[in-house]
Amino acid sequence: MNNKVVALVWVLALAVLVGGSLIVYNSLSGRFEAPSNLASPSPAPAPSQNQSVSAATSEIQSETQNSTPESDSAKPQNEASATTAAATQNGTDAANPTDAQTETEDDRFTAPDFTVFDANGAEVRLSELFGKPIVVNFWASWCPPCKSEMPEFNKVYEEMGADILFMMIDLVDGQRETMEIGARYVADQGFTFPIYYDTKGEAGYNYSISSIPTTIFIDKDGYIITGAIGAIDEQTLRKGIGYILY
Repeated sequence: MNNKVVALVWVLALAVLVGGSLIVYNSLSGRFEAPSNLASPSPAPAPSQNQSVSAATSEIQSETQNSTPESDSAKPQNEASATTAAATQNGTDAANPTDAQTETEDDRFTAPDFTVFDANGAEVRLSELFGKPIVVNFWASWCPPCKSEMPEFNKVYEEMGADILFMMIDLVDGQRETMEIGARYVADQGFTFPIYYDTKGEAGYNYSISSIPTTIFIDKDGYIITGAIGAIDEQTLRKGIGYILY
């Protein structure tokens, strides 16, 4: 009887030891292999005209909360290829080569327009900038995650600013964040990317921004391709830009 008790104690001790080791291993692995929060670049179906743009941002939020490096890499860079392949199997391309392309374009979601103000107080409309790919980033100087990613945004801007438009939109509420506070923070940090101020709350409202930082990647034709809620690193930023450079 005593031998059985001793054996049972040893088995339980071994189980605890192995379980603890697995917990430590998983904890350490999570630190160095954090999942990407960039949404899949596949174009979401366009909402009907009476739907809010929150449908687009909800799609991005759902993607960013559930995405992992494996799932991102497994998905095609643009699901237009998948749509085209399906159309070819159904004989669509043979009947009309433009049908698959038209269907894919119709499914894309046009970036909602807004007006913000530049550092000189001049009005700037998003739609007036279509023609080049655009990276829109919503931030505020009181937001630690926003501040953590801004040096990497500035680095990529200085490298690619001639080909990509950066709209770093300061969400001004007139209390915690004012134009003066935002401008002073940017100047103190030596950032060179252009800053825009959402003093009327129009941009944040039109994109249903409830968490910052949020980054939206818009192609040259004005379509939302992908986005991320939460701070992103340089690699993820470059990945998002890659989706809108064509």
